[in-house]
Amino acid sequence: MRSIVMFILLGASFMSIANYTPKDGDIIFQSSQSRQSLAVEQATNSPYSHMGIILIKNGKTYVFEAANKVVYTPLNSWISRGKNKKYIIKRLKDHNLSKNEVNNLKKIAQTFENKPYDIWFGWDDRYIYCSELVWKIYNRALKLKIGQLQTIKEFNLSSPAVKQKIKERYGNKIPYQETVISPVSMFNSPLLTTVDKQW
Repeated sequence: MRSIVMFILLGASFMSIANYTPKDGDIIFQSSQSRQSLAVEQATNSPYSHMGIILIKNGKTYVFEAANKVVYTPLNSWISRGKNKKYIIKRLKDHNLSKNEVNNLKKIAQTFENKPYDIWFGWDDRYIYCSELVWKIYNRALKLKIGQLQTIKEFNLSSPAVKQKIKERYGNKIPYQETVISPVSMFNSPLLTTVDKQW
């Protein structure tokens, strides 16, 4: 009986990605294993510290992400990097992207490729962080605002991990009024619906 239960549970864990059909524009979330992941999760009171946009290129599925720089990462490799390989994928609710809309997403994405990662979470385009990348691609390509923009002062800055990162990045000059977009803000957007989950 125990073997049957384990088989069902293991089967369910693998069924998720097997039944998922990637589409251009899907948005994927995870808890990363980067050095700043804990601080991001505590500052935003959420389990999501990294994200990217799924784009299909030459028949292969990639996550377009802001890592050390903005790059295309194969979907399976991206998932494997996350904590316990857990992820959640969302897409626009009640809206199938047209060919022109997909082309617009990819065109805007190209303008960010190879840009360096933004450790300061600034809102200009010189450096880019993960949620900023996806938000700006959708906003500039389709005029959509996925997730509520905030300022740094609105986050939970009280934990030791967050305080340490703030000290490392800003010293005593914390840009409290800087516009930011967090992974969880995009995750909670009413414009999105979950299409695949292994969490």
